[in-house]
Amino acid sequence: SRYAITCNGRALAMQATGTEGEFVAGVRYKAWSPPSALHPSIGVHSPLTFDIVDTWMRRSIAGCQYHVSHPGGLSYETLPVNANEAESRRLSRFVAMGHTPGSMPDVAPSIAIAGNREFPFTLDLRQR
Repeated sequence: SRYAITCNGRALAMQATGTEGEFVAGVRYKAWSPPSALHPSIGVHSPLTFDIVDTWMRRSIAGCQYHVSHPGGLSYETLPVNANEAESRRLSRFVAMGHTPGSMPDVAPSIAIAGNREFPFTLDLRQR
């Protein structure tokens, strides 16, 4: 295929859902590093930068970023009061810009498949 989807520069192994043109993949990552973290040597992976890569031209043609908290660094003082507020908080964490500029390294979708045998369609960013 000409296009690949990457997360933080690593190819995702996309799995067909049964609906034509629809694919899914999972990403496992470390969101933040509290003082009593289980694995202090693993760094934080946020924000997650997703790119749609044209493998022929080796360039990111579009992408987005996902932040685990407010992208401006704000901290919420209270829990959301209703579903609308919770949804608006979730939506504010997705930024429809911020894809990787410039040339991309050679991205082969088969790279991601060589990961975890138990969860072959989940990219684990904690493992290098």
